[in-house]
Amino acid sequence: MFKALFKVSIALMLPTAASLAPAAQLSTDGRTAVPHDVQQLVVIDYRAMQNSTAAMDLRDRVMPPELKQFDEALRKTALNDKDSIDQYVDQLAFALFRTASSTTGGTGSLVTVGIAQGQFPMQEILANFRKQKIKPTLLRTNKIYPLGKTGMLLCFVDPSTMVFGGKDSVDKALDARDGMAPSLLTNGPMMDAMKTVDSAPLWSILDEKGTQTMMRQVLGEAGSVTDFESVRKRLLASWYGMDFQHGVKFDLTISTGDSFAAATITSLLTAAVTVRKMSGSDAEKQALSSTNIGSEAGRMTIHFATTDVAFNDLLHSPLFKSMVR
Repeated sequence: MFKALFKVSIALMLPTAASLAPAAQLSTDGRTAVPHDVQQLVVIDYRAMQNSTAAMDLRDRVMPPELKQFDEALRKTALNDKDSIDQYVDQLAFALFRTASSTTGGTGSLVTVGIAQGQFPMQEILANFRKQKIKPTLLRTNKIYPLGKTGMLLCFVDPSTMVFGGKDSVDKALDARDGMAPSLLTNGPMMDAMKTVDSAPLWSILDEKGTQTMMRQVLGEAGSVTDFESVRKRLLASWYGMDFQHGVKFDLTISTGDSFAAATITSLLTAAVTVRKMSGSDAEKQALSSTNIGSEAGRMTIHFATTDVAFNDLLHSPLFKSMVR
């Protein structure tokens, strides 16, 4: 279960305990840069994780390749190879979304775009681009800069918000931001899900397909394939939030739309936990014992709470090491 919850649902970026972490809310400019057909959105209060040495160590282990490439490329091309973008970022978001062709049954794919918010030295960065003769391409009025030979692109949509990623993802994010294509703001179910969790320092929302993918991996071999298939299409959306003020707390909600589906998924997940307890390490068993699973009014809920020390032990367990390989 934790393999999927960390790797599938949280794996884009998972900070560990940090005290008094504020909410990680995405600005309006940030939200409009997320395309409508988003499968998962993860938002992190970046300042919170920088307050903890363990959090930064963990960040280095689970940092997505896109962020590693972006940080290295930006440091070399725009920050005179002396600074890291880390010191300027307040919030960081990753949106995994479907391209137009994939939503219509074509050969489209899932792509990821990153959105960073903070107090960036924008003029210094642009001056360094000019000094190195790095010329932008224009998409309408948007100036998009290449970052070396990484294939990564960067665009400031305003002085405090930058969009980065591959060409396809950045172009589509800017289309959404400029009103040329629907954005997250027009996705009612995902906006509703966001309202329940965006007060957390780390939160994520998943649509129907994202939720189904997550639960399939959560259950693994412990769940009955027949039972899961009977309720798979009833998994409508999910959302989670993490809090680090007093230990580590994780709350995940899955919306199924009816009580039968919620009860069935709850039973399958409880079975998966039971199986894992039989073979897990002491840290894993303790973590699973700290996990409560229930269902009510068409929703399945998972609540996990533990101390900073116990969570640190979990991070060094064989289970977590297998997640971040």
